[in-house]
Amino acid sequence: MDLSLSTRAVGDRTVVEVGGEIDVYTAPKLREQLVELVNDGKYHLVVDMEGVDFLDSTGLGVLVGGLKRVRAHEGSLRLVCNQERILKIFRITGLTKVFPIHTSVDDAVQATD
Repeated sequence: MDLSLSTRAVGDRTVVEVGGEIDVYTAPKLREQLVELVNDGKYHLVVDMEGVDFLDSTGLGVLVGGLKRVRAHEGSLRLVCNQERILKIFRITGLTKVFPIHTSVDDAVQATD
């Protein structure tokens, strides 16, 4: 399966809607998108993972890298996910302590952290 990406502005946040699989083959596409957004001055990102069917360690690495990039600019990266199989990966790896994870884009956009 391929990876689909789209972005939109919601207030002062940029929402990156991700669909498909984030794995060793597709993760570079997501990395490029996050780097491009940061280079364009978009430092408050919401990654909507509702349409993600699969996530591997390469995908996790891309998300962590994106978080480091936005934090270098006093920014934030929030995740939207309520799929148990994907949330389990974040719990097992301890990344629930690193990423703010929300159940909807609205919650993520309105949150203050």
